Amino acid sequence: MKKDHSREALKRFAEYAMAACLGVMAVAVFVNVVLRYGFGSGLAASEELSRLLFVWMVFIGAAAAYPAGEHMAFTSLVGMLKTRPKAMWVITVLIRLLVILGCVLLAWGAWQQVVVGLDSRSVVLAYPTALLPLPAFLCATAIAVMALFELFTQAPLDLGHSAEVE
Repeated sequence: MKKDHSREALKRFAEYAMAACLGVMAVAVFVNVVLRYGFGSGLAASEELSRLLFVWMVFIGAAAAYPAGEHMAFTSLVGMLKTRPKAMWVITVLIRLLVILGCVLLAWGAWQQVVVGLDSRSVVLAYPTALLPLPAFLCATAIAVMALFELFTQAPLDLGHSAEVE
């Protein structure tokens, strides 16, 4: 029961964080449009802030979508193998290993960009440019940890929906 409660709390936190990013982006863009068309000048910070928040929102959403089984899946393959438990187990392990490999590669590349970005600042808002690749690193790390946990607990492949031939 506690596991479900903490999972729901993390899901709710991710949803609130994404909503906050989207809300701030919408207000920033709206104000910029009104200033640009109504008064002939805009806010340069609006574009930079919107870009940063959009990147964070996308990667928060990607990390939140993984445990719900909402990423792209080969449901037709899984659907065909449901009657063969041994093959299904092999495919499940293979899928999780590939997810972990992809996450390691993404995290490694994103971390290199974070390190490079520590010494430079954005042009308008002057935030460290390491804040742009940081959510990719955090997302890849979170998904890899979740996939490792599923691999070690031998959790069945949960696609979050019924496996249908698509």
